[in-house]
Amino acid sequence: MKNAQLRKHLKRTWRVRYRTWKAKRILGNIGKDVFIEKGVDLMRYPQNITIGESAVIKEGAKICPCNESSTIHIGKNTTIGYHTFLFASVGISIGDDCLIAPFVYLVDSDHGIDKKYKINEQANTSEAIVIENDVWIGTGAKILKGVKIGQGAVIAAGSLVKNDVPAYEIHGGIPAKKISERT
Repeated sequence: MKNAQLRKHLKRTWRVRYRTWKAKRILGNIGKDVFIEKGVDLMRYPQNITIGESAVIKEGAKICPCNESSTIHIGKNTTIGYHTFLFASVGISIGDDCLIAPFVYLVDSDHGIDKKYKINEQANTSEAIVIENDVWIGTGAKILKGVKIGQGAVIAAGSLVKNDVPAYEIHGGIPAKKISERT
């Protein structure tokens, strides 16, 4: 049973086709039938962004490889929700068939906090984020550096994920903990 409600109601206007055409000129790779809404920011190093076929990037999303060696990969049939932020200092990889809800924040780096030094003078520490296939991340969730979310996992809305999430588990809370499993 396939729920194609989102894709069924996408209107591929000339503006959408134009935004996709423009994105093809600057991105590292973009698959066919990608849908990019208005107000999407492909920031700093867009050539380090790859987007798989039939992906949907909703309005207000910000996708930012923060330096020349960082990468962001969005898999096929994946949806990036409204005003979702992906900021990579090393890398963020999102698998196929994922649903990333609105206002989700993924950042793969953190600031140092040694009290002997000003915070803004300390180096960042970075570690890639990996989200496997068929993952659903609820509205307002935050995924921190070094986290791997296993295939088929679900992250509850508003959660703060700082540890790995095994396949097919449901995690929620601050910090996120196992609350159930998919059946």
